[in-house]
Amino acid sequence: MRFQYCTGFFEYLCHEIIHNSAFTLKSILKRFYKRLLYLGFDAKRFIEVMSPKKTSWYERDLQILQQQKGNDQTFSFGTPFPILTDKDDQGGVMKGHYFHQDLFIARKIHEAAPQKHVDIGSRTDGFIAHVASFRTIELLDIRPIESNVKNITFRQANLMELPDDLINSTDSISSLHAIEHFGLGRYGDPIDYWGYKKALKNITAILKQGGTFYFSVPIGPQRIEFNAHRVFSIDYLMQLLNADYSIISFSYVDEEGDFYEDIILDDAMIASNCNCTYGCGIFILRKR
Repeated sequence: MRFQYCTGFFEYLCHEIIHNSAFTLKSILKRFYKRLLYLGFDAKRFIEVMSPKKTSWYERDLQILQQQKGNDQTFSFGTPFPILTDKDDQGGVMKGHYFHQDLFIARKIHEAAPQKHVDIGSRTDGFIAHVASFRTIELLDIRPIESNVKNITFRQANLMELPDDLINSTDSISSLHAIEHFGLGRYGDPIDYWGYKKALKNITAILKQGGTFYFSVPIGPQRIEFNAHRVFSIDYLMQLLNADYSIISFSYVDEEGDFYEDIILDDAMIASNCNCTYGCGIFILRKR
């Protein structure tokens, strides 16, 4: 199965190189690296740890520590557990889709102070945790969650099918990096080509008139990368959203993981998808 997956992806790469000039060699290699990660292989880390420079300092540091220990019995040496990449890494990485969108939208919700906030499928250890640090939040997800955490109320639900009691129930709602998955089966949801449209329609039904919708999805040349996600063009997103919403602001995270807040979406930016093949578009919307 994994061999077929890799073979299929190589065919995909060749197709994109030949037919899609929007994909640069750099972006294609990045995407290939990410797919290897999904298969459990980190090529970058593997190359790093195989470097003689890494292994030589590990052995040197161990020898120094053993010499310092001498005959002391406070600690014995257990099974070796080499970590060879942290020494040269930065103290943290403040980049990427999730880092920026989660922090940005949590800040916006804090400023808005809505009566109630409901979230659809966003990341629990990022955005949900940020919001729960200062207010209550109700989380809806198709997957079960067994943990009980202060300020977080959980309800298991498939948002492609709307429970009647949720209609017109909140003045503030979010769905960050989630709608692109609906109907692709990745999270145990039923296969539904139109799943993203059904989810957006139901989110709109949940939100009261005049309420705020915080929404993000991958942006770039429009496509399905089964079964990971969909990628949406900005032009198509605006067509989907304009019927029910006014766009209050648009921000995005680019290919390098850098954040651009409250930009003006002119024709050139829309046509080029903000020069992204796989970026993250972040909308703040007001329901008409």
